[in-house]
Order: sequence, then structure tokens, then C-alpha cells
Amino acid sequence: MEYRFKTKPYQHQLTALEKSWNRETYAYFMEMGTGKTKVLIDNMAMLYDKGKIDGCLIIAPKGVISTWATQELPAHLATHIEAVTVLWQANINQKQQSKLNQLFETGEDLHILIMNVEALSTDKGRTFAAKFIRSHKSLMVVDESTTIKNPKAKRTKNIIDLSHLASYRRILTGSPVTRNPLDLYSQCEFLDPYLLDFASYYAFRNRYAEMRQINVAGRMINLVNGFKNLEELSEKLKPFSYRVLKEDCLDLPEKIYMKRIITLTSEQERVYEQMKQEALATLNGKTITTMNVLTQLMRLQQITCGHFKADDGTIQKIKSNRLSELMDVLEEVEGKAIIWAHWQADIKTILKAIKKEYGPSSVVDYYGLTPQDQRTINRKKFQENKKCRFLVGTPQTGGYGITLTAANNVIYYSNGYDLEKRLQSEDRAHRIGQHKPVTYVDILAEETVDEKIVKSLRKKVNIASEVMGEELKAWI
Repeated sequence: MEYRFKTKPYQHQLTALEKSWNRETYAYFMEMGTGKTKVLIDNMAMLYDKGKIDGCLIIAPKGVISTWATQELPAHLATHIEAVTVLWQANINQKQQSKLNQLFETGEDLHILIMNVEALSTDKGRTFAAKFIRSHKSLMVVDESTTIKNPKAKRTKNIIDLSHLASYRRILTGSPVTRNPLDLYSQCEFLDPYLLDFASYYAFRNRYAEMRQINVAGRMINLVNGFKNLEELSEKLKPFSYRVLKEDCLDLPEKIYMKRIITLTSEQERVYEQMKQEALATLNGKTITTMNVLTQLMRLQQITCGHFKADDGTIQKIKSNRLSELMDVLEEVEGKAIIWAHWQADIKTILKAIKKEYGPSSVVDYYGLTPQDQRTINRKKFQENKKCRFLVGTPQTGGYGITLTAANNVIYYSNGYDLEKRLQSEDRAHRIGQHKPVTYVDILAEETVDEKIVKSLRKKVNIASEVMGEELKAWI
């Protein structure tokens, strides 16, 4: 069809649109960094142009909902389309309520509602979503659709129930089958219960999983022991999905940058505000040195990461959303990933979480506490052992002189202030021997120094030497 793109698509994005744009149901199984969000936005606009929809409900993880609203839609939605875009919130004031009410006004605008997937676990969220879908000819989208992989979860059941109200349905994810093929059942049921041709999840499991029974406290339970018939399953997916890997996209840029946004918990907000006032009080006194500036930055950023160092030297934990966001990102990435973190306390937390989720052999470390004779062993294991998917380290230790081209995903759990360390750590994966585009993901807390640090580093600002007292005051 004829369509005026706001941003030029890559060839693989055009292919995805040609295969899917007017289908009632479709799955974009596109690896992180290949631009599946743009494909969906163009698909939505095409359906709108043809009069097939006038509303779109986008359900996404909490780390990307604001990105949809503030970055992706403004960047890619065709300029000839007038859109009313609303980010749903459970607790709203009168002004926000007025904005929500615009979603139900009649007219020719495209109405777009963006909701956090967790909101669909609540009766309030489900009721509002249902009202929105019924008010329009609707497209319903689940971004990072592995968030509905659990058929027993309340949000999964609610989302699948709502799907029957929508005229068109789409799912987006970068890794549909890599970890557990059984995750596909609920995702495909959202699209259409008849796509995979199984009467229930258990019938699907019996076909594609090898089960074993174990005795737990006198009770027999079933556990997945392996998988079978996966070639058959792949063939069943092909008629309603399109798979894209970065290695297949020859026209992608060499480096792809992405952000994952987190919000501070109430406990973090309280401690952050206290520390911010202390920093401002120090700055409002006499001239402050660069070292003191960095100390204030360090303390504020530690809080955004979920901990701080008390005066007695102990590390105090603060409830944070950062680790759960990292685990969500790891579930989405294909292949191997490097995770860089600025603080040793975070390295230990990340290692523990990955070992619990993926097993002890899935990860190696490379930071100050890694023994010298173990570092070469860990690097080699990451480069050569297929079972080892993750390397967790600090840019100070692992960011120089080593080759980590087995990974084409680099995740910054937190950043330091030194531009050289950032650039060097980026280039561990992006160097001779790397044959794929590399995706860089920054996890950052919105409206904090965390966000300012990432923005400055991407602008090639060396914060460690260029940010002084008055500039810090503007930051915080």
C-alpha cells in the first residue's frame, strides 16, 4: 500500500510490514535493536489510514511505557496523523482525568492508550482498558509479550480476555522461543486461540515438552525435563510471524543505543531528596572542588541504584526497581550480553540474580574482586562456551584491553562519570572480530542525576573533569 513514512524504514522493516500490515493477528519476533517498535507504529498508522482502526491500546513493561509516549511515537508516527496519546495512571488528578476523557471523544483522531502491563493485573486497569477498546475500532498490542507467558497469571488471563474485544492484535518480542518454548502458548492464545491448534496449555505442553515426575513431601509433581518436536513448532509459527535477527540485517548501523527507564521507589525518593538537599546546601556555601562534586554525584547515583554507603562503612540496601528491569532486559536479548555496573555491591546482586534465574554456568564476573588468574579463564569461557551467556563486570576492570566480541548486547546497569571508561567499555564488544551490530542499553532512573549522566556521556562529555559546582546545582 502507499504510505508516507516519517522515518525511512530498513529493508527488514519493510518486509515485516508487507507480510503483516492488514492481518488481524501477527507476531513480530524481532531481536532487540532491529526496530520492531517502528514497525508496529507504521503498521498502526497504515490500518488507521485505511479506516480499519481509530484506537490502539499498547501494553508494555514499565521500563518502556514512557519511551513509547515521549520518544517512539513522536519519532515515527506519520506527520499527517492527528493523535491523542495518553499514558494511563491509576492515581490521577483532575487535569489527568481530563486527558483520559479525551480517549473517548468522537472524531477523526487516532486515540492511543499506553498501559503498564502490571495495570492489567488490577480490576481498575482491566475495566478501563475494556472501556477504551469497546469505544473504538481497536488494535491491541503487547510489547515484550513474554510478560504474558504465564497462563496462570492474573494479568495474562485479563489480557487474553480483552483480546477478544479488539479488531486487530499484535505481539512484539525479541526472544520468543530461546529460553522455554512453552512460553509461546499464552502469547499465541492472545493473538488467536486457534493458531497453534491445541485445546489447552497442557495439550500443548505434552506435545513439545518432555516431563518427569518427582516426589516432594509425599506429593508427585511434574517438571519439564526437556523439549521435543521444536521444528514442528517453528513451522506452525511461520504463517503468522516474522523472525528477525541483527545478524540478518546488513543495513543496520554498527551501534544501536536504547534506554530502559525505571522509577524510584518511595523509599528511594525520600532518601534521594534528603541527599539532594545536603548536596545543594554544600554547594550554596563556598566554592566546591571537582572531587566534592563527584562525591555528591556518587552518593545520589548510589541511591538510584538501590544502596548507599553509611558513615560507618556499611552498605545499606534500599528497595529498587533496577534489578527487575535488568532481568526483564536479559529475557528479551538474543545470545550473549555484557553487563557493566559501576558499583561492586551491584555486581554481587546481579551475579546472584542471574545464577538463580539461568544457572551458575550461565555467567562469569570480571571486576576488582575477580582474582587475577581467574580473569583470563572467565574471559575465555565467555568467548567460547555457548552455555555462558553473561559477563558481569566494571568498566574500570573489564573495560580495557580485552576482547568480548561473543556479545552483541551491552547493558549498562549504571554508569560512571569518566568518558574514556565508557568508550573503552563499549568497544570491548565493538571491535575487530565483531560481525553483528551491537546494541547498547542504558538502565536509568528518570528525572535524576542518573539520566543526566547518561545524556552527558552520549554527548561525549567527560563529567569527571568538566562538571563543576554550579553545573551540578543545575543538574540536581
